[in-house]
Amino acid sequence: MNPQQQPSGGMAVPPGNWPAGAPPPAPGSLEAGLQLQAAQVPADCPPGLEYLTQIDQLLVHQQVELLEAFVGFETANKYTVRNTLGQQVFYAVEDTNCCTRNCLGNWRCFDMKILDNATREVVHLNRGLRCTSCWCPCCLQKVEVSSPPGTVIGYVCQSWSMCFPKFTIEDASRTTILRIEGPLCTWNLCGDVEFDVLSADGNTKVGKISKQWSGFAKEVFTDADNFGISFPMDLDVKMKAVMLGACFLIDFMFFERSGNKKDQRKVGMM
Repeated sequence: MNPQQQPSGGMAVPPGNWPAGAPPPAPGSLEAGLQLQAAQVPADCPPGLEYLTQIDQLLVHQQVELLEAFVGFETANKYTVRNTLGQQVFYAVEDTNCCTRNCLGNWRCFDMKILDNATREVVHLNRGLRCTSCWCPCCLQKVEVSSPPGTVIGYVCQSWSMCFPKFTIEDASRTTILRIEGPLCTWNLCGDVEFDVLSADGNTKVGKISKQWSGFAKEVFTDADNFGISFPMDLDVKMKAVMLGACFLIDFMFFERSGNKKDQRKVGMM
């Protein structure tokens, strides 16, 4: 493979950054991503997000909690974020108390830490407690996305709609960068549920957030979900991080269940 060739996996391998005679790192691998430390990255790229500059897809896997599956006690959500080769890139963990999780279910407010493989926090998400009824358009869902130690890099904001889930991806100045539109029905009975990622004017599809079918047993007895995220390769790395925050908000609103496994997706449907 030509070192300057753009691989199909979405990772550009910088030329000349491996020892002479040694094979280049696999396209899309973490080794290839680490080569970006020596390559040019945007000056305003938040620390720890350099790897995102050269990928256009992420896979998000929620971990299955046995206590939650067998007893119904709601535990803090944990996710692994992987590249297209299945290698772990980030790890996300919900920061809430048991009372909030088991009393409020998928309505709950939360802080979520996204950590790199060295357990350093690279992104922080905050969802405040807000009404989720479509009859309250003045109090829609919002997630603030920041880069530690507290620099806001963007927002995920729900847009009011009676029938279809809609969100905007905004930068730190509250300018709309992308829009997200979901399907009329978000019931994940036997197939994927796709949320389209659109340009700021809403006319062009540029990516998607897909809730992937994970099998009957896992869908029925747990709330552990799998997602795929795709976005433009040249999208601002900070907006890629905000897209990751949008995936978590969508999971909580439409695919999270309370401890008694009663589906609350309709509560989040707007």
